[in-house]
Amino acid sequence: MFGTVLIGSDHALLEGLAQTLAAAGYRVTLADSLHDASVQTAGDPPLVVVVDRATALQSARDIGLHGLAPGGSVVLYHGTDDAPLPLPASLQRLTLADLTLPLERQRLVALVHSVTARARSRGHGAVGPEERTT
Repeated sequence: MFGTVLIGSDHALLEGLAQTLAAAGYRVTLADSLHDASVQTAGDPPLVVVVDRATALQSARDIGLHGLAPGGSVVLYHGTDDAPLPLPASLQRLTLADLTLPLERQRLVALVHSVTARARSRGHGAVGPEERTT
């Protein structure tokens, strides 16, 4: 099953998002940087990478090289107090959504669900929570 990687420095926010996604049935990995995320997910590429805008802007070249699973997507986020800076065109093309978190956490869950369903329908092997058996 493909997972979701949450990348950023706000550990409290990421932990809350991880709990929300886990409660919805998704496997989540937390990382401080794109490099840490790539090490943690080596051999098991994530379907969705959720990364804070500051990290994405610092590592715009590397975000596309991170290694998404087939059909995967990148979601950027920023806090409610952050002034969103313009994104380079290359990063805009990679980005499925730019969310204000934690306010849009339910939208994040919906996006992860949508990407998972899309990958599953295309035969990429992603399993969503509704297909799990216990």
